[in-house]
Amino acid sequence: MLDFFAIFSKGGIVLWCFQGAGVTESFTGPVNALIRSVILQERSGNNSFTHNALSLKYKLDNEFELVFVVGFQKILTLTYVDKFIDDVQLHFRDRYKNELEQRGALKFLLNNFEFGDDFHRLMREAEVSSKAKAPVSMRNFNESEKSKKTVKSMIETKDGDKTKEQGGKKSKNAKKEAESGGDQAKAASQTASKKAVENGNEGLTQEEIIERNRAKFISKQLGGGKAEKPSKSPKPQKPKGKANRVWDMSGKSIGELDYSGANGNNSSDAQNQDPDAIAEPLIQVDSMKGDLRGVDYESSDDEDEVVQEEERVVVANTKKGAKKGGFGGMFGMLKGLVGSKNLTQEDMEPVLDKMKDHLIAKNVAAEIASQLCVSVAKKLEGKVMGTFTTVASTVKQALQDSLVQILQPKRRVDILRDVLEARSQRKPFVITFCGVNGVGKSTNLAKISYWLIENGFTVLIAACDTFRAGAVEQLRTHQRRLNSLHPPEKHGGRPAVQLFEKGYGKDAAGIAMEAIAFARNQVFDVVLIDTAGRMQDNAPLMTALAKLIAVNTPDLVLFVGEALVGNEAVDQLVKFNQALADHSRTDKPRLIDGIVLTKFDTIDDKVGAAISMTYITGQPIVFVGTGQTYSDLRSLNARAVVSALMKA
Repeated sequence: MLDFFAIFSKGGIVLWCFQGAGVTESFTGPVNALIRSVILQERSGNNSFTHNALSLKYKLDNEFELVFVVGFQKILTLTYVDKFIDDVQLHFRDRYKNELEQRGALKFLLNNFEFGDDFHRLMREAEVSSKAKAPVSMRNFNESEKSKKTVKSMIETKDGDKTKEQGGKKSKNAKKEAESGGDQAKAASQTASKKAVENGNEGLTQEEIIERNRAKFISKQLGGGKAEKPSKSPKPQKPKGKANRVWDMSGKSIGELDYSGANGNNSSDAQNQDPDAIAEPLIQVDSMKGDLRGVDYESSDDEDEVVQEEERVVVANTKKGAKKGGFGGMFGMLKGLVGSKNLTQEDMEPVLDKMKDHLIAKNVAAEIASQLCVSVAKKLEGKVMGTFTTVASTVKQALQDSLVQILQPKRRVDILRDVLEARSQRKPFVITFCGVNGVGKSTNLAKISYWLIENGFTVLIAACDTFRAGAVEQLRTHQRRLNSLHPPEKHGGRPAVQLFEKGYGKDAAGIAMEAIAFARNQVFDVVLIDTAGRMQDNAPLMTALAKLIAVNTPDLVLFVGEALVGNEAVDQLVKFNQALADHSRTDKPRLIDGIVLTKFDTIDDKVGAAISMTYITGQPIVFVGTGQTYSDLRSLNARAVVSALMKA
């Protein structure tokens, strides 16, 4: 039934393994996939993993740094696997406890773990205990309860009939009483209305009549004149119409407001304008050569939140110990500090709940925050605490290490090196940008263009957003401004960046294909494909995006997402990847390769969107947009982001 069972250390040393009869394939592939995709990426919240046709269950032993993995065909439903892997873990620990308590990696290499007999015995016991019970045979009539009933027991007695009749009478009486009650209520309301009309009080209540008479009396005493008539309620005034807005530029002539000249600018202004004046003073040319700088964050040494949590833990332990005797308080305090016990789920639960709320407040998606806390709990459960450490500090450090591990890229991301390699092969390096509406795809495409130009590459921008009005004009404006910062004289008389556009309403995949062919003929180094913003639920637009990626096979597919989103980041990335997979016609669809995180300067220390996006896709954050100028482009600094995230 089982394909394999392996016991190995977290250092990668296999202690003992079992392979089922008739299984020819090695279990190293599934186990390595489990290590890469789950254990190293801190995704151990769920104890199951699927690899091709195999389903893997695993359990971590944090006290002895061991991993227990069992694999079986995923078409099978083995109900005993969870209990079986727990039993194997307990028996293996108990049998080789002395060997496992030795220090160093030599304890695994020098000892011989003969666990085959115990393993087969435990497996037989588990299979026997989980065998389905034999199907229960149907009872015959004599064994049923109905056969025990007599004819007399099935005849209704007179008392039962009487109770039914009484119940029927009660229901009829209740209906009559309800009807009579309704008539009385109607009569009371009619008499009240008649009295109000007879008094001539225009429907006023008794209190309003008293107030009116009192006002009459006071006016007579003070003024001696006739009492003023009670002021009727003022008629509601009709709402005024909306006031016309006066625009700031309304006083200017129509000629001054005409921007229909060449390149979307007034032709006379463009001719008289100094090319050097177009360059923004905030941008320093030749300041972005080489790799991008990481995102900086000024971390403070303020740990008040953690100190308070640690004090609460120590106080709680002190109170528990004080109940046991006079020295219980001191003993409980020392027990809370000194590493004398293994961590349990109950110890970590209050701290993890607080950490989860903290992550959600920092804009981490709620589902991701829960999974991270569960993963940390499984990582620490059973682990012996260090000397003079508290539960809060241990959990915080483990969570911080997990977050850094999640943000660090799992593969090499070096675009400059990839562009140079593509140039050596005489072909352009193609990058496609995709994402939802309004996240800043075109703006950050221009920033990346500026960075590439600063490093000596020529860029061709393909305007494949043929849907949004003004999309082509926006890219043309960026092209003009980039060429003003890097004039053709610095690049051998050739513009550093050019725009390839075919207007609106055309097929985006065809425009991208023509742009790549044009870049290959004109020897451009990089092609940046700008696509239309689309919601993840729009099936026609997602089909068009999948077609563009499948036809042109870009070297890099970047998802552009803003740092302001919380739970929406999970929905966007999951559905984008799923839509690209569903609408692709190939067996191995092209999915998102990296992330561009925009508007990072607007969120202060609420940087949780970076965690959510990276955790969902497993892909790195390649670029971070931090401002409004072309030079406001950074790479992700994992430790700086985690420092901001863990700040109280």
